[in-house]
Amino acid sequence: MSIEKQKLYNEIETLPEELTNQVINFIEYLKLSYLDTEVPDSVTIKNKKDLKEKLQKGLDDIKTNRVYSLDEAFTKIDNI
Repeated sequence: MSIEKQKLYNEIETLPEELTNQVINFIEYLKLSYLDTEVPDSVTIKNKKDLKEKLQKGLDDIKTNRVYSLDEAFTKIDNI
């Protein structure tokens, strides 16, 4: 374990119980923030309008038979 992780672990051990959920939420936020920088815009949902547009594009793709099998979809996801 690195020195930084050990220090983090020690800090967590001394936290009052009522702060535990806040720390977990913040750690999850940090992880998601880091992931956001590596994800292409085509799969990132920025807001409600963007979600609606992406869902509509998906429905349009289905109507025009521009679809992938589940295996093909996961292969594409793995290559991102």
